[in-house]
Amino acid sequence: MKKIALLLLLVTNVIFAQKAIKVTEQTIKIKPNSAEELLFGFTEGDRIVFTFSVEDGKKVSEVAVAEYPDNIKFKVLDTKKVKKEEIVVIHKSAYQFKFKNDSKEEMTVSVLIQRIPPGESAVTFNTAVKWVTEQDTTWNSLTKDVVVGYDTLQIQKIRKVVTYEKKYEEMVLDKTSRVNAKTTFESSTSSVYFTLPKNTITENETKKVVAWAYWVGVGKESNEYWQQNRKMIVGAVQGATTIFTTPLGGIAAGAVTNLALPSIGEDVEYLLVNEENKKLFLEEKPAKSYDFGKGIAAFKKFTESNMLQGRYYVVLKNDNYVQPIDVNVKVSAIMEHKKFKEETYTDKQITPKYGKKIVSEPTITTRKFPATFDYKRK
Repeated sequence: MKKIALLLLLVTNVIFAQKAIKVTEQTIKIKPNSAEELLFGFTEGDRIVFTFSVEDGKKVSEVAVAEYPDNIKFKVLDTKKVKKEEIVVIHKSAYQFKFKNDSKEEMTVSVLIQRIPPGESAVTFNTAVKWVTEQDTTWNSLTKDVVVGYDTLQIQKIRKVVTYEKKYEEMVLDKTSRVNAKTTFESSTSSVYFTLPKNTITENETKKVVAWAYWVGVGKESNEYWQQNRKMIVGAVQGATTIFTTPLGGIAAGAVTNLALPSIGEDVEYLLVNEENKKLFLEEKPAKSYDFGKGIAAFKKFTESNMLQGRYYVVLKNDNYVQPIDVNVKVSAIMEHKKFKEETYTDKQITPKYGKKIVSEPTITTRKFPATFDYKRK
């Protein structure tokens, strides 16, 4: 009885093993001068049964079946059809089915791919493939220069050090200018100019302007407020070391942020300009200015590097028809005076020492390939 049962099992397996399982049956359109590919996975012992045909009796340039990527198992050129071509799978792998059309016409091919599994356990094998990306690392030995220690050197150097430093206010301009009324035969415009102290820079000493401010005030009202501001500032800084002596110097130095200004009195239109724009203003033409305004009194501070040297003009205009005005213009600059000397000092310089050493460096190679769904990296 045991022999009969074993014989029946063997016969059943043989019959079962001969049954073909459809992997795919589809129609593919191949554009002119192009190729189409199909990818499927097969297990060890599978027998691939491959059939295809071209519609309208046309021929494809090439039909090939390869174990991925380039192990050709079957190939035929200029053919209309292939009928039940069998390929035995030695190793579980992805297989590529390639159809190439070198003609100028589109072609339609019918494809049938089947597999005959080697036994019952392989019947449910998943023929779909997945793209896998893996990185392989190889180690290469090479000789390199590496740091093996350090040398420390004490080097004598020379640098400039400040031995004297002082900031102080320098009065650049304090001038009153008469500006005629509009009804007189004289011009109702006027101007005053000033030149900021020139920077001097030598090897061991520098004097330069670091900030400046100007004041424009009309008549006795502005003069009275100037004196009030002076008394207030003198009282605030009395007994303290300071770099300024006037209210305008306090504004330029940044120690004072605001000054008291009159609200009643004659006003004046004023602009701070260069020489070219002074001429335009006096000719009653449009002029560009660094600062402008209209009032009984006003002030402005400058610290921008491009405004700390050169000659400037304050142009004035009286819009009163009968009353001439006296306008006082003041300018104060904050100077920075420094003296230097050379000083010797020791600088520590650390230099690395190199030696030969055998090291291992990795080389990483990335590869992408199709694999069966049960693929696991070894």
